[in-house]
This record gives sequence, C-alpha cells and structure tokens, in this order.
Amino acid sequence: MKKLCIAAALALAAGLAQAQAHSDKEAKQDIQRHRAMAAAHEAAAKCLESGKKPDACQKELQAACKGLAIGKYCGMKHEH
Repeated sequence: MKKLCIAAALALAAGLAQAQAHSDKEAKQDIQRHRAMAAAHEAAAKCLESGKKPDACQKELQAACKGLAIGKYCGMKHEH
C-alpha cells in the first residue's frame, strides 16, 4: 500500500511539473482559448435570455466552441 501511495504521489508530481512547463506562447494560446470559450458561453446565456429554445442555443454554443474545448459542452457541463 505504501508503494502504491508513493507511486501515485510521483505520478502527480510529474503531471504538475509538465503542466507548469508551458512556454509563454502556449500560455498565451491557453488564455485566448479561455477567452473564446467565455465569449461563447456569454453568447449562449444571451441566447437563452432572448427566449430561444435551449436546443437552438446549445447548437450555437457547439458551433462557436468547435475546436476550442473538449466535449460537446464547450469545456463545461452543469446539472439540469
């Protein structure tokens, strides 16, 4: 059990080190993607506020997020 915990801790440390190793260019690209996802989500909120059906707003969100985030929820999913 102790060996398993040590192995898990080492794997976590390696993952954190890799995540922190982003270059300035990669960090700027991440920032741009987050801003684009935020804009897509803001547009989805406005779409819902306008009275459009949720399915239509979801399709617009998916189109706006294509290539930005993983999954069909543009990097976010919440309960309904």
